[in-house]
Amino acid sequence: MRHTDVLIQIRQIIRSVNLESKRIEKEYGISIPQLLCLNFLNERDTFQATHKEIKDFLKLNASTVTGIIARLERKGYIARLPKRKDKRVAAITITAKGNELIDNTPEPLHQQLSQKLKELSPERLLDLQTAFKTIIDFLNIEAFDAAPIITGDTTVPRQEIPPKA
Repeated sequence: MRHTDVLIQIRQIIRSVNLESKRIEKEYGISIPQLLCLNFLNERDTFQATHKEIKDFLKLNASTVTGIIARLERKGYIARLPKRKDKRVAAITITAKGNELIDNTPEPLHQQLSQKLKELSPERLLDLQTAFKTIIDFLNIEAFDAAPIITGDTTVPRQEIPPKA
């Protein structure tokens, strides 16, 4: 196998994620991060989460999550419930309309991938993790928010990768 074969395989993965993102956005009017946010809220015991919990789950920066929440709220898929003791803090909850959308969207590519990864042996999973970690190290991208690049969400700017020290 040549090194260019690996580059082509990475490009195939990126392309499939981009195409799925565009399809979901066109058919359902939401981005993959928005769908992930709704799924996260839907799977919670109380159907609620804080901004920080959503941010930590999505592994996105706070301002990106603020935009995701604002767009979902405008569409009526989520609602903010202010806390009685501190009006500055709000619980974010999925609405009936958001739950209906979740019920009607297909299983995202990442969920299909997640199921396949669960079926791998621990050794094979570790090999895959090691390979991805190597690529991440090569590209010096560990601390970067990758979602805007691969989700097709054009409302979020790409982050510049700093020069290697």
